[in-house]
Amino acid sequence: MAFALPSALSGRLARGSSGDAQLIRQARLAGPMPWVIAIMVALTVIAAAAGLALSNTARSASDALSGGVTVQIVEANPALRDRQAIAAAGRLQATPGIVSAQIVSQDEIERLIEPWLGGGVGDDEAIPVPALVDVRLRDPVDAETLGALRRLVREVAPAARIDAQSTWLKPVFGAIDSLRWLAVALVVLLGFALAAAVLLAVRSALGVNRDTIEIVHLLGGTDAQVARIFQRSVGIDALGGGILGLLLGVVVVSFFGRRFGDLGAGLVGGGALAWHDWLVLALVPLVGALLAMITARLTVMRALRRML
Repeated sequence: MAFALPSALSGRLARGSSGDAQLIRQARLAGPMPWVIAIMVALTVIAAAAGLALSNTARSASDALSGGVTVQIVEANPALRDRQAIAAAGRLQATPGIVSAQIVSQDEIERLIEPWLGGGVGDDEAIPVPALVDVRLRDPVDAETLGALRRLVREVAPAARIDAQSTWLKPVFGAIDSLRWLAVALVVLLGFALAAAVLLAVRSALGVNRDTIEIVHLLGGTDAQVARIFQRSVGIDALGGGILGLLLGVVVVSFFGRRFGDLGAGLVGGGALAWHDWLVLALVPLVGALLAMITARLTVMRALRRML
């Protein structure tokens, strides 16, 4: 004997209206699951913000140092050291493609080395401090350019050592790159964890509503209609938990952003989040809700094929 689906029920399932959820009351992620999603989204926002800040830091430092070269005049004789520094700066200033070549004052050098060697080092003849020339090029420094500058400067300053400023921070850039990939890995793992949590919750809801789902099928309901009920309900709960997690994550990111901002300058100063970074973070709960909905639909469709 065939069962006929009542017209009101059939129309409601076909339209996918909000009243569908009343047919399967436990389709929503009951219990602590929305809070679990909120925590996962908050952690994802924090990890994503860290990755974006590290990317900004590396980009800012690379841009600042890409055209920088430092000339060190390593000479124990102070008079000869000063003459070579002046000669090197003059030769570089007259070279096409060089924006500036400035001799770093002795006072500034002492301020730079004071945290490590203490004050008054420049007056101690036993510890000769090299003269420094800060050079800025119009274009980024490559190996060929650096070699040409070495040959040029050593003609007038045999004691000169020339290094690209970016090479000093290569280990730092390597560490930043590793941390950035770690942040990406954490975001991916948290995405898998969210999908796994939704999968378990949906399976539990399917078990609770097994009898109701069988009745809906006997009345003419399809797998897609049942899956749509779970998909929409899960999406609403996941979006609510995601928004809560976003707010929590933004509070944490803002707190640490102010703390690091108090450091003022250096590498940390270039890691501030731009408006487009905040836009990316705002998309996290939407992506999380979409992932939860897709996971719920696939889980329900697969389970129904096995169940019925």
